[in-house]
This record gives sequence, C-alpha cells and structure tokens, in this order.
Amino acid sequence: MFQANRLRKLNNSPRTKGPIIYWMSRDQRVQDNWALIAAQEIAINDNQPLAVIFCLQPSFLGATLRHYDFMLKGLAELENELSKYKIHFELMLGDPQDVIPKYVDNNQASCVVTDFSPLRIGRQWREELAEKLPIPLYEVDAHNIIPCWLASDKQEFAARTFRPKVAKLLEEYLVDFPKLQTHHLPWGKEKVGINWEKLRADLILDETVHPVSWVVPGEAAAHEVLIDFLEKKLLHYADQRNDPSRDALSNLSPYLHFGQISAQRVALSLRNKRDVNAEAFLEELIVRRELSDNYCYYNPKYDQVSGFPAWSQRTLAKHKQDKREYTYTLEQFEAGHTHDPAWNAAQLEMVSTGKMHGYMRMYWGKKILEWSDSPEAALQTALYLNDKYELDGRDPNGYVGCAWAIGGVHDRPWPERPIYGTIRYMNAAGLKRKFNLAKYIEAAKSSKFSGAEVD
Repeated sequence: MFQANRLRKLNNSPRTKGPIIYWMSRDQRVQDNWALIAAQEIAINDNQPLAVIFCLQPSFLGATLRHYDFMLKGLAELENELSKYKIHFELMLGDPQDVIPKYVDNNQASCVVTDFSPLRIGRQWREELAEKLPIPLYEVDAHNIIPCWLASDKQEFAARTFRPKVAKLLEEYLVDFPKLQTHHLPWGKEKVGINWEKLRADLILDETVHPVSWVVPGEAAAHEVLIDFLEKKLLHYADQRNDPSRDALSNLSPYLHFGQISAQRVALSLRNKRDVNAEAFLEELIVRRELSDNYCYYNPKYDQVSGFPAWSQRTLAKHKQDKREYTYTLEQFEAGHTHDPAWNAAQLEMVSTGKMHGYMRMYWGKKILEWSDSPEAALQTALYLNDKYELDGRDPNGYVGCAWAIGGVHDRPWPERPIYGTIRYMNAAGLKRKFNLAKYIEAAKSSKFSGAEVD
C-alpha cells in the first residue's frame, strides 16, 4: 500500500469525479515509482481511468542532443511498458503550466499527481499549475527514499548534520514497493502512437554534443547496469571508487538523474550486504545524494556564489584580487587547452563520454576556481560545462558538486592560501599519490575512455 505521507497537496482546489492524471517529469520509469503508484491507487479507489502524461520542452536549459537522445529513448521504452499495464501515455510539446490545464479540461480529470524536484524551474511549473488548476494537484517525492521535506525542515550544514536525520527515518521509508497493476479501466480515447523520429526533428537542440554509445538508455538497461555493479564491482568499491584509472563505479548516475531507476530499488538490492563496500556506496546513494536535494530545496541561490556559506563568501571575497598564475577563457576550458594534462584529461573524458569520474570532478572544479578571474566566473564556467556535457547535467548533485569545489558547500574551512582562501585545495601531486595518473591521462590522449565513440 502507498505510504500516504509521501504525498502532499499543492493547492486548495476541491476533488471532483473523473479520470486521474499522473504528470511525469523527473521520474521517468514504470516500476518502483511512488508517484505512479499513488496515482493508480487513487484511480482504483475512485474507479476511474488513469493516464500518464509527459510535457516535453522543445529546448530546456541548454540541454543538448546527448541529453534528449538519452531521455527520448527511455520514454519510448516507457510508452511500450505502460501499454503492458493498459495505462494510457501521452507526450505533449510545451510548458506544463500551459498544456496541462487544457488536457485536464478536455478529459474532465479529477486530480493531477506529479513527482518532486527541488530545482527552480520545476517548482515554478508546479506553483503556476497549482494556481491554474480547478482540481487538486498532488506532489510525491518519487526520487528520494525519504521525502525531501520530511528528511529535514532546513538546509543542512553538512553530511554529518544530515546523516543522523536520515538514519532516524530510513527504516520507515526504505520499504519495498507495491506492485503496479494492470489498470482495470481504459482511458476512453484511442491511443495515437508517438512518432519519435518526427518529434526529434521538432526539437531545438545543440547537435554538436553527440549521443554516446557506452551507456544504453532506459529502465531495462538501468537494471542490467545495477546487476553488473553488484556482481562485478561492489566487492572493491570502497578501495577503488576514488581511482579514475579503474572501472569501479556503478555508472548509475545517468539513470538516476533521468529517473529511469529508483534509488530506493538500488538501496533495497543491497539490503543483505552490510560490509564496508555496501556502506560506502549507500553513503553516496542516500546521504550525499539526498543532501544535494536538501541544499537545492532550501537554498534558492543553489547555483550562485551568494548561496555559498557565509564563511566561504568572506574568504573568497578576501582573495578575489589575488594574482593568478594562469587564467583561461571559457573557450579554452571547454577545449581542454590548459597547461595541466590531468585537468585536460578530465575535460576530455566529460566531453567524449558524458561522464567524468567523481574524484576528477572535484579536482576539475577546484582548478576552474584557481584559473578564473573570480569565483563568480568560475562557478558559471563549471556549471556551463557540466550541464552541457554531463549526461546528469542540471541535477542537484551537479550544482552541489560545483558549489563544494568552488564554494566549500557541505565542507569546512581549511588552512588559508592564495586564491582559495580557506576553501579546500587540491593539486596534481595529490592525484599522483592517489592513483595512476599517467594511466588516466594516457587513456584520454588515446581516446580509450569507454564511450568515446558516438552514435
């Protein structure tokens, strides 16, 4: 049964009698989806038809062909999977606050259920839609194991302050999912198949950032990647996760970002594994990932220097005029034309594969701070590059990762030094002590990163 406290109502409109709509946005999957489960439970209880709709923007915050290709292939699979449960699916072009009220009116719907995102644009959509709809709009956090607004009622300072709150609630919320049912009532309108090729042609995209071949989009592929990680990589995760020269990471981040797999399902698959490797992975999957949602939810300036902690804003301002030995333009950064082979290799990995190793992402962000004219310029550059090339761009993890590297978010003050002030410092010598840096750089030079080939 659906846990009722995962859901909250966003407006005061009264319930009527009529079909139920699930407006899918962040969580693009059929299985293990609390929002879809909630919508179907309402529909069954009210003896009503159920439809899943997705609003596709022809352009979205600078997303490229790489991002849209991954998402649309996942949605095509989703359309087919929903049909097995006799659940109607429609994809519409346009902004949700414009197209959903019309769809509600045309179908005389009685309520809309949607999923949660802490990011600004999603919140604006939901707020505007809540005002426009004459029927209830319900929100379900289908992305986090613990609903973001229940995990904490404030912005957390660091993982150490957030972790105890997660531990207190985890047993209540880390439960298995009710099974989705074949829906008992048809939508009532004939299903018109989606012309996916024509749809792609209508999009306004940067086609210079190509799709990648190393990762297969979709819910089925996501579960195969999870199984591969559990069987082949988890055993060495704690020791090897910070070594970019090894293939030790889960590679689940694109699937988690697009909601093609549930983090809760991933965590449940480790429920019988309680060793150092499982604990290290669950710390990243649950505490760190949900801490990122917490930061973006409670801090409206999550993508600005003015959103950094007060101590880091002070130290960065104090050292803003410090002499930089090197400074680079956005174009030089993007092309990987710096004096540092390690940084260039990380940039090439991201450009060619859509995924930079997490440890190199920390170094990459800190050097952008060191080689930029200001912290503001550094953050703008890091977010631009991250969102343009990373498959999981425009994600709370990305915003927090850049804010950690440049602004000390979720970190603490360190010994003071030029440019960084008391922001944590990293250098290439530290990389060499940590792993085989030469092997990593060589992989970049010879295009041996998995996924360097493009479709």
